[in-house]
Amino acid sequence: MASDRRRLVPHASHWGAFLAEVEDGRLVGVRPVGRDSVPSPILASIPDSVYGPTRIDQPYVRAGYLQHGPESDRTRRGAEPFVPVPWDTVLGLVAREVARVKIAHGNDSIFAGSYGWASAGRLHHARTLLHRFTNGYGGSTQQVTNYSYAAGMVVVPRIVGDTRTVSGPNSSWDGLIGNTTLLVAFGGLPTKNMQIESGGGGEHTGAVWLHRVAQAKIPVVHIGPIRNDVASELEPEWLSPAPGTDTALMLGLAHTLIVEGLHDQTFLDRYTVGYDRLRAYILGESDGRPKDAPWAAGITGLDAPTVRGLARRMAENRTFLTMSWALQRAEYGEQPFWMLIALAAILGQVGLPGGGFGFGYGSMNGMGNPRPNVVAIERAVGPNPARRVIPVARISDMLLHPGVEYDFDGKRLTYPDVRLVYWCGGNPFHHHQDLNRLLQAWQRPESIIVHDIWWTPTARHADIVLPATTSLERNDIACSLLDRYFLAMHQAIAPVGLARNDFDIFTDLAD
Repeated sequence: MASDRRRLVPHASHWGAFLAEVEDGRLVGVRPVGRDSVPSPILASIPDSVYGPTRIDQPYVRAGYLQHGPESDRTRRGAEPFVPVPWDTVLGLVAREVARVKIAHGNDSIFAGSYGWASAGRLHHARTLLHRFTNGYGGSTQQVTNYSYAAGMVVVPRIVGDTRTVSGPNSSWDGLIGNTTLLVAFGGLPTKNMQIESGGGGEHTGAVWLHRVAQAKIPVVHIGPIRNDVASELEPEWLSPAPGTDTALMLGLAHTLIVEGLHDQTFLDRYTVGYDRLRAYILGESDGRPKDAPWAAGITGLDAPTVRGLARRMAENRTFLTMSWALQRAEYGEQPFWMLIALAAILGQVGLPGGGFGFGYGSMNGMGNPRPNVVAIERAVGPNPARRVIPVARISDMLLHPGVEYDFDGKRLTYPDVRLVYWCGGNPFHHHQDLNRLLQAWQRPESIIVHDIWWTPTARHADIVLPATTSLERNDIACSLLDRYFLAMHQAIAPVGLARNDFDIFTDLAD
């Protein structure tokens, strides 16, 4: 029993649901909920993060910016000290700067940058609140797609019609366990990734399902560079091709299926378009180079008998092909998405229980969960009147090359001339590629405004920093498209220092 002074407050995070232990108004610990049989150890770090020394305690403005405003020396970002300022002062400063850029340069020059993993709560989701605010003020330049599976978001709808096979819900684990006789996992099924779930999850099910796969004694072929990216309990066969050569391996597998008559021509004729062109390429009829097992072996580092043997096993079994999202984080990252789908079609088992393909099973908790088709909670943001977007990973390109044309998603687009970066939630200095180039690009805008909880590199390289609350300092609701729970996130403690939640900050800015 909790003492009179200690209470347990239901809450949730990206690392799972938990009970916050609060004593005399202070968070002193967390307890995983009883239904979660595999809680994430990351939960234990929450109290330290709430009160840690890098917590932002009040609003701050970079010293040079406070004196000179947008005309300050931008190369001093990340080097100059910050000056604490009252909330009323900083809100006026932010409001005037947003209005100045809008009037002088247009809404396209405001970059509403944010990445969606800001909080588990749906009502206080930082990216949503930022876009809700800027959309109500004439719009802004925003980002589309994501770092996790951007290539899949663009190419997969052109192959199968939508992105559900990438983002989920996907073929359920119970259906696979009952019908699959061979599981081939490109990129593995790493249980470390199954600790997290966007939106917050009620229980960790990934490791539980993999345990059931092991109990069912389903053979697993793990294709990836790291041996322990599939739990040893599954006793996987491990193939380690050279990184970035998965598509070549898939082509070699397809070649064996075709030349040995192991493909499903009836399925290909009835349910696919374009197989004749793919077949010509695989057999070398279009370029004189067959993509056979020796060709694949020369690229991947595997031997040709291994490639042929795996192809034959795939044809002999009810085979499910899966691929982790991480394979797309490379040049030509769209190719493994496309070729995995093509390989599954050549096998002809798409749509059969336990067969076909799916993505992301080892990329996040909840993939493969049996789940009712219930709509998750979201705040409406309204339309973006500026109608200007960039691909998520093009921040540096946009800032360094205003007015330059580029190709994306079948369109010819132009980078806007961004004068103001407004970042709320997430940390591009953690996510983005080539940080030295991002640092150079970060010096281009006239003003950078950041809401953050901690002194991240993004906050340290800003001009104006507004302290945000953690989820424990506000009420919210957690839910995920991949989980069967809606979770009340009760406020457990008062805001630390002068922190405020993003909703209240934007409300005052709107006024």
